[in-house]
Amino acid sequence: MQKKEEIISKVEGRELVLERVFNAPRELVFKAFSKADHLKRWWATEGWETPVCNVDFRPGGVWHYCMKCTDENQEYYGMESWGKAVYQEIEEPNRIVLIDSFSDADGNISEEMPSTKMTLLFLEEDGKTKLISRSEYGSEEAIQAVIDMGALQGVSETWDKLAGLLEELQNI
Repeated sequence: MQKKEEIISKVEGRELVLERVFNAPRELVFKAFSKADHLKRWWATEGWETPVCNVDFRPGGVWHYCMKCTDENQEYYGMESWGKAVYQEIEEPNRIVLIDSFSDADGNISEEMPSTKMTLLFLEEDGKTKLISRSEYGSEEAIQAVIDMGALQGVSETWDKLAGLLEELQNI
């Protein structure tokens, strides 16, 4: 198992910027964000799974997913969290731009929770991939609300799962 890479995070105005280097080729990291069978395996925090993951990976397409807490030791055991993302731009293998929102099981967007415009950049670095996620919110208060909900820990756990999947896929 490779050493765990740390996430670099910073807030720039209304943007939350996260960076991490993955020990995998850029094309593979990009594919992990574009294929439902890959996303189902890593898009959830520790103790959570993604039982529903429908991806229409094209500009204007929708990614609708459900994360469910499966860890009986967590206070949220059995809880579901639904999300809906609409792809704005896709430039393979360099960039994905989407609007990510909380939703219900039918795909209706939750007005109570902040949506974010997320730009994912995949940069080649000596056979590895630097992933930069820039999430733009409607206000600095919205960023703080997301951070207070544990977003940084959640991204760290999720990206750890992504790193494990990438390692597994390269060893097949």
